[in-house]
Amino acid sequence: MLDLRLIRTEPERIRAALARRGADAQLDTVVSADELARAERARAEELRAERTRVSKQIGAIRRDGGDTTTLEAEARGLGERLATLEAELVRSEERRDAALLELPNVAEPDAPDGGEDDAVEVRRVGEPRTSGPVRDHLELAGAAGAIDMESAAKVSGARFAYLLGPLVRVQFALVAFALDVLEEEGFTPVVPPVLVREEAMYGTGFFPTDRQSIYRTAEDDLFLVGTSEVPLAGLHMDEIIDADALPLRYAGVSTCFRREAGAAGRDTRGIFRVHQFDKVEMFSFTAADRSQAEHRRLLAIEERVLVALEIPYRVVDIAIGDLGASAARKFDCEAWIPSQERYREVTSCSNCTDYQARRLKARTRVEGTKGTVPVHTLNGTVVAIGRTIIALLENGQRPDGSVALPDVLVRRGAPAEITPR
Repeated sequence: MLDLRLIRTEPERIRAALARRGADAQLDTVVSADELARAERARAEELRAERTRVSKQIGAIRRDGGDTTTLEAEARGLGERLATLEAELVRSEERRDAALLELPNVAEPDAPDGGEDDAVEVRRVGEPRTSGPVRDHLELAGAAGAIDMESAAKVSGARFAYLLGPLVRVQFALVAFALDVLEEEGFTPVVPPVLVREEAMYGTGFFPTDRQSIYRTAEDDLFLVGTSEVPLAGLHMDEIIDADALPLRYAGVSTCFRREAGAAGRDTRGIFRVHQFDKVEMFSFTAADRSQAEHRRLLAIEERVLVALEIPYRVVDIAIGDLGASAARKFDCEAWIPSQERYREVTSCSNCTDYQARRLKARTRVEGTKGTVPVHTLNGTVVAIGRTIIALLENGQRPDGSVALPDVLVRRGAPAEITPR
């Protein structure tokens, strides 16, 4: 959530920043509702002061034995007007706060303009496989009896899968490798809850904008998370974090769920875009002046993992029009997928500055100042299991349909190769 005080004091700067995201019209709604609420609040204070003055007059006249009938009627009228105005003020503030929740974060000045197709390539690492026979991940895993989409469709419907045999070992080796890297980098492993309350979804900025993508349990009014970013962010909700404890870094291991609303007809083959998947997610709480450096750190960790997994990839700087509501800047790592002859997203990392923390009331104290300020929050996927498995299978395939797996996974329990049955 944006700082309302900043909107009041620097409206044109915020308007220009939001115009880059096409959200300046939404700002007008916030500003007009806030102006009305402030005017109503000022008038309410005037009425309270007037009612207090009349009450004092009534008391003084009563002590002298005088008649207060007229003043009592005036006091009742002031009370009725005040009650009406206070109700209107509550409604105005609710409209303002609802509109404020709809505003996206202010993007970093260096973030590229444009939409989904305007991401800027930063670098490429590794040599893409561009020759020889290519099987896609479903052919490779299906031949090894390691992915079963048909049985999953019977049990759960479209966009679900069974992982079997060697790929189960690959999954757990990926998690073990990711945790080894992250603990070395100072992250605390966490297995978080994946059912959360509505306030956690609002606190991280997924509500109201992404509500259509989230599964809800009707009887308990809980929501299945699409990323462990949500419960990790909630670890320090409503807390004042000691400045000396920052940065706090967590590595969440969880199953994630997405309805994939609006994805009809997209990536329907295999496990690239499914409703249930597993991830290892980084989450950092930092001081404001350290968040950009932390962002680069998360990206470097993601790249370190991809290099070790021997997956060719590229880094792209995501354009403003394709940012999630809470992100001020986002970098994606896209793995080369030979069967598609293109790079596809496998990890991303975002700097959400103080946007989430302001909603979550996660704060710290700055030396030499009074009060508290929001911390900054950042998130990044280290390993999205399904998509990483796709990249491992397709980039590690041999002409005979077998797949060689990298040593960092073999040392953690994965087979050295996956072979057709």
